[in-house]
Amino acid sequence: MIDLRQYGYIAAETPPIGLIPGRVTELQREQYTVITEQGEVTAVLKGTFYHAAVTREEFPCVGDFVFLQYNENGASRIANLLPRRSKFSRADYSGHAAGYVKTILEQVVATNFDYVFIVSSLNWDFNVSRIMRYLTQARQSNSQPVVILTKADLVPDFSIPLAEVQKAVPDVPVHIVSSHNGSGLDELSEYLQPGKTVVLLGMSGVGKSSLLNALMNQEVMTVKAIREADSRGRHTTTHRQLFMLPSGAMVIDTPGMRELGLFGADDGISAGFNDVEELFIQCRFNDCRHHTEPGCAVLAALADGSLAPEQWERYLVQKRESRFVDDKSKYLIDKQARQKSIDMRHKGKKGGYKK
Repeated sequence: MIDLRQYGYIAAETPPIGLIPGRVTELQREQYTVITEQGEVTAVLKGTFYHAAVTREEFPCVGDFVFLQYNENGASRIANLLPRRSKFSRADYSGHAAGYVKTILEQVVATNFDYVFIVSSLNWDFNVSRIMRYLTQARQSNSQPVVILTKADLVPDFSIPLAEVQKAVPDVPVHIVSSHNGSGLDELSEYLQPGKTVVLLGMSGVGKSSLLNALMNQEVMTVKAIREADSRGRHTTTHRQLFMLPSGAMVIDTPGMRELGLFGADDGISAGFNDVEELFIQCRFNDCRHHTEPGCAVLAALADGSLAPEQWERYLVQKRESRFVDDKSKYLIDKQARQKSIDMRHKGKKGGYKK
């Protein structure tokens, strides 16, 4: 028998009769791998999931805890999705350019983690603005973000990029590591404690797979050589998967993203740009647009250098995108709220649904 507490499970509620708890460790297309007290099982969703779910956000994801009907002779069936304590989402434009998209969906990348490792390489792919986008969404996820700068062995001096990140996000831990020679990996042990879960996020080729292999002390993910043209590794991870480290901590590896679309990120933006938004209350006019208005605290801060122009520009870019995404996703959010209201009205006195 497997003790699910080692996988972060907290028995907050008793499973219904005939169901057992488990945690989703892998998802490929519509087939799930779930770790249970009986061991690792293959599972699919019960048909009721497809009828009851209003949006894709309500479907299980890697990291989720579920109740399922165990089948020792075939595929088990996932019946219930348990409440999530954290989740990392991104905006899904369904392959459309921003100018042509009609509805933006929420794509849940991973759930039920304690730390978000935002992985960025120190070579030519280094980009502070991109790191800050990941940080905005990580702050929205209800977990602690940590910046991991990889490939330290490929750069002779990383003091400048390190200083850039620390200046842009002084409240976030930053670690310099090399998966090739192992430098800096010991510093990550404070996060990799038994029962804790970390999710690795970042662009393709920044070294997530190499970092996972180093933490696992074995090659669990194939790593391809970097391209000479841009110093980036070729994409290797094709699906999300949860791994148990020798330390007893868990790591959720995710495919690299070409671009991270913000989703429902207003709180994350406010947390990451608190210095900017504190200036707004100092403006002379409540409806100040921070363009040419007299008594504008933002313009004054830009003029005296207390607010860096790049910080202001990053804030404006993220706020514009957040407003755009909120507008394009509002229909599905409203639809979900209406459906839940209908479900509540049709509940019977004993908690069942009327036929």
